[in-house]
Amino acid sequence: MPHREPRPLRLGLTGGIGSGKSTVGHMWVALGAALIDADQIAREVTGPQGAAMEAIRAAFGSDFVDGETGALDRARMRALAFSRPEARAQLEAIVHPLVTLHSTLKAQQAMDDGHRLVVFDIPLLVESGRWAGRLDAVVVVDCSAETQIARVMRRSGLAREVVQGIIASQASRPVRRAAADAVIANEMDCTLENLHTQARQAATLFGL
Repeated sequence: MPHREPRPLRLGLTGGIGSGKSTVGHMWVALGAALIDADQIAREVTGPQGAAMEAIRAAFGSDFVDGETGALDRARMRALAFSRPEARAQLEAIVHPLVTLHSTLKAQQAMDDGHRLVVFDIPLLVESGRWAGRLDAVVVVDCSAETQIARVMRRSGLAREVVQGIIASQASRPVRRAAADAVIANEMDCTLENLHTQARQAATLFGL
């Protein structure tokens, strides 16, 4: 029988806004993993001539499309989505299947390229329910809400109440931790060196 290489491990990486999960993801890339960023794919499909834009225009109207670029007007849509949960659900029903499709294609390419670990960076992994059957394990980057708020306010300049609203719209900390096969702690006093040590230990745990 022909020799077949073992299938790469498909690892889900998630955490609340400001948790530092993207930093962990890039640490894994440096160790040889392939990283598939769901947020980046979502930006691509809602960008100029993006695959989601025709459906978004039909569902929400031209006011939510930037007249110059043809991309999603993110500020206007963010305001609508946080004030009307049904609008957020409608947007997700358009965008999420496209993100899943593009993620699957990118994962197959990574496997064809010989990567032993394929990491899916998915902010709403726990919330979406779409990923459970597609992943072999889940790693959660965890920190307190106060740490999240401080980091996001510092990097994005958002008001405290805006960040609190974003956190409230995401899965709770206990729910996210309950979905984890491994947890990386990244509180405000966690040094980059310590975070790298935890990332390396988790990578070793999952065969990288």
